[in-house]
Amino acid sequence: MTESLPAHLVGFPFIHWLEVRFRDLDVLGHVNNSVYATYLESTRIEFYHHLTGLPLEKLNIILAELTIKYKAPAFYKDTLGVGIKVASFGSKSFAMEYAIVRPADDMVVATARSVLVMYDYTLNKTVHIPDEFKRRVEEVQGPVGKH
Repeated sequence: MTESLPAHLVGFPFIHWLEVRFRDLDVLGHVNNSVYATYLESTRIEFYHHLTGLPLEKLNIILAELTIKYKAPAFYKDTLGVGIKVASFGSKSFAMEYAIVRPADDMVVATARSVLVMYDYTLNKTVHIPDEFKRRVEEVQGPVGKH
């Protein structure tokens, strides 16, 4: 995006840009509520890759909770910026916050919060968040609180 960052995305260390596709729409012509979860998922994956450089299958993270607050509709061909940041760390889980913003009018389309759990698929159990992951997050976005 060549224009200046929309005000509502300032403070997010990572922005994923996307364009609303025709297939994202519902019968009323705006983005269907379920599609926002996919937008958030795509943003999370890109953010993880930015943080770790690891391929998706090596991330060992499971989505445990997702809450989305819908603020305004988005429409076909809208460009949306999805801001993401780690909000807090626990010992085995961490919370993330998001804002989905339409830069054309700096409208907040939705906000969201998720909780993710570190998981070892070989052992089939939750594990502690690696210090290296915490360090990298704080390197990219600054200090993160605890939950």
